[in-house]
Amino acid sequence: MVDEAGLAGRIEVDSAGTSAYHVGEPAHPGTRRVLAHHGIQYSGRARQLAGGDVTGEPVYLIAMDSENVEALRQRFGDAPRLHRLLDFAGHTAVRDVPDPYYGDNFDYVYRLVEDGCRGLLSAIRADAGL
Repeated sequence: MVDEAGLAGRIEVDSAGTSAYHVGEPAHPGTRRVLAHHGIQYSGRARQLAGGDVTGEPVYLIAMDSENVEALRQRFGDAPRLHRLLDFAGHTAVRDVPDPYYGDNFDYVYRLVEDGCRGLLSAIRADAGL
């Protein structure tokens, strides 16, 4: 979405977990299947969020659910740009992204994340005047 908006040089996107589960592993096969279906290339490995990840301005800390918001708040305090992803979603009342790992609902989770990301990008563009 950032690339499509012509903002690749202005917005940097990264992903990391709040815990060390699955560090070094690729995404779940269900995630990779859905990404491939949508033409999204992926070659990353899971990693845990480090203190250096939240330096610089502005940094948006975006969590998938309330539990992770609280973990980030405990670790970094009341960061001004700490949100749940689905707080930016425009087409769902759901606010916590379910973990697709246990329910095999990777397609549903993709749609939720896509909705949240579209709203987040819009909010960042408005905040930064992009």
